Amino acid sequence: MTQNLKSVQEYFDDAGPTDVTALFADWKALVDRLSAKVQQRFELERDPSTLELEAFTSENGPSGSVRGYSGPEIDWMIHSHMENAAAGFVNVHLTIWLGPQVRVPHFGMALGAFPQGWLFLDSVPRSNLLVDTESFDAYYAPLNDEWERIQAENDWLQPFVSRSAFVRASLSPTAYCMMGPGDRRTTDLVTDLAERHLDRWLGWVDEAQPVPVEEQAALAAQDELVRRNIAERDPANEMGDRFFGPEMTQQLVRALWGGDRQLPRPHQR
Repeated sequence: MTQNLKSVQEYFDDAGPTDVTALFADWKALVDRLSAKVQQRFELERDPSTLELEAFTSENGPSGSVRGYSGPEIDWMIHSHMENAAAGFVNVHLTIWLGPQVRVPHFGMALGAFPQGWLFLDSVPRSNLLVDTESFDAYYAPLNDEWERIQAENDWLQPFVSRSAFVRASLSPTAYCMMGPGDRRTTDLVTDLAERHLDRWLGWVDEAQPVPVEEQAALAAQDELVRRNIAERDPANEMGDRFFGPEMTQQLVRALWGGDRQLPRPHQR
């Protein structure tokens, strides 16, 4: 069996200009809706460091927005998009990194097009699951049957396998990282997966046992390092360099992990 290991950049370049404006509208509407639901559940404040990123553009058409939030229970939440939809590229994010008061996995979701529809959806681990079998049994083992079913019942989907070993190492065993045609089949499936996973994740948070205060600083430091490494080592940052230039891309990457944040972290409030 051969496995396609093309990068995001290669998919985009090989396809040529392809208008994905309609898919971008679907992805953005979904993420906006999920973000609103999260903001109804949690007390969140916009971090001032991201106000200047509310709307940014490049001379040749690409545009984007990055909104960073924090609060008593949420260390760092990103609601963002970067797009050159008329040319065939879209990236929309909703990532929610919990504070160290609980050990529930973080919520990670990115939707894209290059120009195929693309989904990343995961429960970002807070521990080594080969050791922390309690977390594995609580948050990952129960999702395996559904994960298998999605792969088996949707043969029109294609797995997206990164050539980056670091990216592959960052995925949990029940992560979805896949591509599909930018049509209703893909958007309907992704919408169902994302909405149900967010509801399930919110239930996990509500039911979680508190982390002892003396352990919270170490957990918070680990969380931030994981978040920074994922943001800085993403091979697709090259697309930001293309559309917005290296200086702007570095600012965007810092925003994704909170490198310029001004609000205190939950364990420091």
